[in-house]
Amino acid sequence: MIEFTMPSLGADMEAGTLREWHIEPGDYIEHGDIIADVETQKGIIEVECFDEGVVEKLLIKEDEKVPVGTVMALINPVGGEEREEAVVHEKPEKMHETRREPVPHVVSPVVEHHRIKISPLARKMAEENHVDYTVIKGSGEKGAIVKEDIEKAISQEEEQPKSTEEKPGTTTNFREAIAAAMTKSNREIPHYYLEIKVDMSKSLDWLAERNKQRQVKERILPIALLIKAVAKALQQVPDLNATWENGLVKKPEINPGLVISLRTGGIVVPAVRQADRKSIEEIMETLNNLIPRARSFKLRSSEISDGTVSITSLGEGGADRVYGVIYPPQVALIGLGSIKNEPWVENDMLGIRPVLSITLAADHRATDGHTGDRFLKALRQQLLNPEVL
Repeated sequence: MIEFTMPSLGADMEAGTLREWHIEPGDYIEHGDIIADVETQKGIIEVECFDEGVVEKLLIKEDEKVPVGTVMALINPVGGEEREEAVVHEKPEKMHETRREPVPHVVSPVVEHHRIKISPLARKMAEENHVDYTVIKGSGEKGAIVKEDIEKAISQEEEQPKSTEEKPGTTTNFREAIAAAMTKSNREIPHYYLEIKVDMSKSLDWLAERNKQRQVKERILPIALLIKAVAKALQQVPDLNATWENGLVKKPEINPGLVISLRTGGIVVPAVRQADRKSIEEIMETLNNLIPRARSFKLRSSEISDGTVSITSLGEGGADRVYGVIYPPQVALIGLGSIKNEPWVENDMLGIRPVLSITLAADHRATDGHTGDRFLKALRQQLLNPEVL
């Protein structure tokens, strides 16, 4: 039996409040399915499950505060024929995905889900497109929400201008969460800082060339290239892609977390998962999806908890450099200043170049200055050769 426990969604999190289950006993769930909404100081987070099986029992009631690590549900793992039988029985719409041979069409029944009637297909569409189906009036039998209702809601949302305003009343909670994490960082982590300057001429020229044929909304911003360069440098210096948990724990995936400032105050640090395996275009697409959801508090649990290193960027017109504070239990934070024209000497010739100051804040328990220096040099080399990214 698999025990699903309340995940830790940050070093400062001790407990979360279960607001809604998206599953019931008997449901078949797959890797990555959203199974619950949990409220933390960072807002309502969609919690995923990374196991596969049939829900045996829900142990926690909605609106109950749950400490991190508490068992919330029991999942019975299934495989082979048992798995196929469970898929056919519980989620007929998935049968076409899991079986190659033709199967007869099965009409998805309308089910009651926490007092809201919604068909399984409509619910799946709503979750994939981040549509809040709890506010939709269903047009199906007895007011049930059906596929057409979700499609209508999606089209209406696309017609309206995207809002990036944060929900009111959350600033205080975010500030408290940030204060707790930063206090822990300053109290427990012995920081050391290093800085390097990089001539960004080649990188910016490369981006300009790639953006020539793109529409404005499709253009690649420098931050996407910088995230990719950081990820590739971490491949060379993996000790900084790690956490400190009674010792150095290197992470197999490179998931840089980007610090996103909220307009009403506070920050959130969602992860760009497996950035080393994504192209720069794919990273840009991820950011275009991630940033609006972060600012409207619609992040998933993995996006909050999976970060292996943090990047803070001040963007254009900001300060020359930033000296950050490490987000525990991570062991490093990369600070990106504003790209500014500065005098630059190369081959004994003085010129003006677009220069980026990159700082590294690192945990002295985990690494030393030599490791940090190797990382910054590797990062500079990546940015001087953007075509290899």
